[in-house]
Amino acid sequence: MTAPLRLGMLTPSSNTVLEPLTAAMLGALPGASAHFARFRVVAIDLGAGSRAQFDLSPVLAAADLLADAKVHAICWNGTSGSWLGLEQDRALCAEITRRTGIPATTATLALMRAFAALGATRIGLVTPYLAEVQAAIAARWAEAGLDCVAERHLEDPGNYSFADHPEATVARLVREVAAARPQAIAIHCTNFRGGGIAPALEAELGIPVLDSVAISLWGAIGAAGASAAPLAAQGRVFALPW
Repeated sequence: MTAPLRLGMLTPSSNTVLEPLTAAMLGALPGASAHFARFRVVAIDLGAGSRAQFDLSPVLAAADLLADAKVHAICWNGTSGSWLGLEQDRALCAEITRRTGIPATTATLALMRAFAALGATRIGLVTPYLAEVQAAIAARWAEAGLDCVAERHLEDPGNYSFADHPEATVARLVREVAAARPQAIAIHCTNFRGGGIAPALEAELGIPVLDSVAISLWGAIGAAGASAAPLAAQGRVFALPW
């Protein structure tokens, strides 16, 4: 790649975690930068109003704006595909690439790729979501051949409020899930404070802890054809091949 690496991130409008965390992680990759385009996401549940937030039209409009910055990859830095279905994320990525010529991925598709790279099928799940959303994620994962062996959630309808939960709460949930000895633990919400503590939890528990902001960054770097290895101190995922 001849130009400095530029990564485009499609961002939920009420998210306050992923932008500063992504920028901090990218500090280990000199010359790389992340660029963000928002569209409205204010609540997470299984109702029609929440589902409508993820209609393709506003997401694609945001992706078109990112393309103006000539980014090398575009990532939907949100986890909706985990309960709405991988096919929705795949359709989104295909349409982004068709319109812009830029490779695309999502937080959920990158997570599936990381599970495969790790050979992990017994998964722990930590989110701030409602029980109905958590159950939908587990069901979608089962369709993909994954067994959610333990989960913790906080019954928060979010999305803005997800960021209010401190790292200590996230760490407690991860430790509780780790008791089931999954092959990997997903902290699956990009407005949840897991990225800063994932490396320490991996060292403590001996289990890969895959934070969704880190996963999205790994996925975007891989989709752009670059190496994420310089970020390995930020979590085991960055040492995985794309």
